[in-house]
Amino acid sequence: MAAALPGYTRREERTAEGTAIPRGNPGRPTFRPAKKRACAAVAARRDDVVRLSRAIHAEPELGFEEHNAARWLGDLLADAGFAVTAGPCDLPTALIAATGGGPFVVDVFAEYDALPGIGHACGHNLIAAGAVATALALAPAADDLGLTVRVVGAPAEETGGGKVLLMERGALRDTRLALMAHPGPYDCVTPCFVAAGGLEVRYDGREAHAALNPFDGINAADGMHLAQTAIALLRQHLRPGEFVHGVVTEAGSAPNVIPSVARATYGLRAPDLPALAELTARVTACFEAGALATGARLGLTPDAVSYAELRSDPALAESFRDNAPAMWAEPADAPSRVFGSTDFGDVSHVVPALHPVFGIGASVANHHPGFAAAAATPHAEEAMLATARSLAWTVIDHAGRRSLG
Repeated sequence: MAAALPGYTRREERTAEGTAIPRGNPGRPTFRPAKKRACAAVAARRDDVVRLSRAIHAEPELGFEEHNAARWLGDLLADAGFAVTAGPCDLPTALIAATGGGPFVVDVFAEYDALPGIGHACGHNLIAAGAVATALALAPAADDLGLTVRVVGAPAEETGGGKVLLMERGALRDTRLALMAHPGPYDCVTPCFVAAGGLEVRYDGREAHAALNPFDGINAADGMHLAQTAIALLRQHLRPGEFVHGVVTEAGSAPNVIPSVARATYGLRAPDLPALAELTARVTACFEAGALATGARLGLTPDAVSYAELRSDPALAESFRDNAPAMWAEPADAPSRVFGSTDFGDVSHVVPALHPVFGIGASVANHHPGFAAAAATPHAEEAMLATARSLAWTVIDHAGRRSLG
C-alpha cells in the first residue's frame, strides 16, 4: 500500500463493502451517509462497470466511429435508470445520460476512442467505465443535493475534439461543474495538459524521370525534407512546454521518379493558446521555406479544432486530495510534467473542472502498446473504481457545502 499524500492525514471509516471513507479535515462537514450510499451504488454495479471497460478495450474504435462503445455505455446507464440521449448535436457516437432533477448540473465526461494500430494505449476504456462508475455513485444523492448528474460521452478526443464540438453546439450550456479522470503511469491531482493544434501539410511539385530529365521535375519530397530540417533546427529555440512532432504520410512511390506530391501530419503543443499561435507561425515559416527553396506549391490546413490548456479548479483539487483513494501516491514533480493535451482543457476554461490522472501500474507511458495491455488488468480496474468513488465524494462535498450556504 502506497503512502498517503504528503501532509495528508487519513481519517477514515469503512463501508460494508470494505471501502475506506476519509473523515475529511477537522471543521468541515463530511457527508458520510451520502458517501456510504455512493460506495454501495458502485459496489452493486462493479461487475457491469468492469465488463464495460473490458468490452471497449477488446474492440477498439477510432474517433467518430465508437458506435459499440457509445451503445454499451447507453445501455448500462439506461438500465441504471438514467435518461439516455444518443447522438446529440449531430454527433452519432456522442451520448448524454442524466439522472436527478436538481438545478446544479454536474457533467462527468467519458472518452472511448482508440488509437490507430495500438488500440486503447491511452486507456480510454477506463475513462469511459470510470465516468459510469462516478455517475452511478452520485445518483443516490443527486436529488438530496440538488444535482442533475450527466454522463457526457464525447467522441474523438484523440483527433477530433468531441468536447469542443459539443460545447459549440450548445450541449454544455447548463453545466456548472465538469470532471473526469485519466489513467496514466502515475497519480496526479492537477496534471499539466498543454494547448495543442495541428497542421496537414501538402507539397505539390512536378514528376520527371530521375535520370533522363530530373531537371524538368520539382521535387515535392525535397520541400518536405527541407522543412523538417528547419523544424529540427528550430527545436533548439523552443520554450519549455513547446513541442513539434509529425509524420510524413506520402513522399513518392519509386526512387526513379521525382515525387510530385508529399504529405505530412504535424502536431504542435505549447503551454497556452497564445503561445500555440506563436509556435504555429514559426513552424509555418519552416514549411514555407521548403516551398521557396524547391519551387513546390505548399498547402497548409490547420486542424478544425485546437485544444486549450487544462485549468484545474483549486477548490475541487483540494477536495479531491481530501478524498484521495487509499492507494494514491502523487510524485512530488507530477504536476510539472507535461502529460499531453486534451479537449477537456476547453471545458475547463468555461466551468470549474477537475481532471486527475490515476496510475495503473504501467511500466511505460500512454500511447505505447505496453500501456494498452496495462489498461485491461485488474490493477487498472481497481484504480479506476477507487478514483471514481473519490470523484463522487468530491462532488458530494462540493454540493453539500454549497447547499449549507
